[in-house]
Amino acid sequence: MRIAKRWFERRRIDDDITLIWEPHVDPLIRCNIWHVRGRDRDLLIDTGLGIASLCEAARDLFDKRLTAVATHTHFDHIGGMFEFDERVVHESEAAIMADGSAPMMLRSCDFSDDEHQELADIGYPIENDELVNAVPDAAFDIAGHTTRPAPCTRAVREGDRLDLGDRSFEVLHLPGHSPGSIGLWEAESGVLFSGDAVYDGGLLTSFPGSDLDDYVCTMLRLRELPVRVVHGGHEASFGSERLRAIADHYLQAWEAGVTTAPAPLPG
Repeated sequence: MRIAKRWFERRRIDDDITLIWEPHVDPLIRCNIWHVRGRDRDLLIDTGLGIASLCEAARDLFDKRLTAVATHTHFDHIGGMFEFDERVVHESEAAIMADGSAPMMLRSCDFSDDEHQELADIGYPIENDELVNAVPDAAFDIAGHTTRPAPCTRAVREGDRLDLGDRSFEVLHLPGHSPGSIGLWEAESGVLFSGDAVYDGGLLTSFPGSDLDDYVCTMLRLRELPVRVVHGGHEASFGSERLRAIADHYLQAWEAGVTTAPAPLPG
């Protein structure tokens, strides 16, 4: 497998927000990594797979006190959490991050036949043996890569706040995709970082840890949130009309008795 000279890419969204991603990773597990600049400290929302050093790649961007937040503890979001001194996660998933027990799934063989079928149905077919098309160096072992223990320095719950000095984000507990999924909501600006609670693509509703009843409650809540923009854990950002359309699409499918992930809403 070829060696990538550059593992991360980035794009400035506005004066304060930068999107970072891993271009050599399959879209299924290509997590959006969000950097939010504040007056007194910065936020880093999710950290990707941990295959290469995020700290080294974004050293120029991480130029002040930084708090890394895990929107949930699936492997594609917490791989790099160990690199950071301040680590935040929902209290119900703190143990997973502390012991590094999130399973790493980088190969086709890591998924069951049923999971392959569900992923294909929602637009994320696994077509290659590996879910990365490059490695950061010749010594990297795809089969042996695991998440590393990253005990949280702060366990959060619904209503807690993360204060950057000139910006303040409220923690929203948004279970369904996982028990401790959270979003970060800034009412003043209408900005929501939603993790995998909602994004503009096929949502996973029957993988281990997901709960359909919780997901229904989360969708009902999200569709009423007065958002201006949603920055999700995967795929492109979107606005309030698209959020309501996505929520309604899933709610209607579940009301009709669909118990696996329905096909995503067309663009």
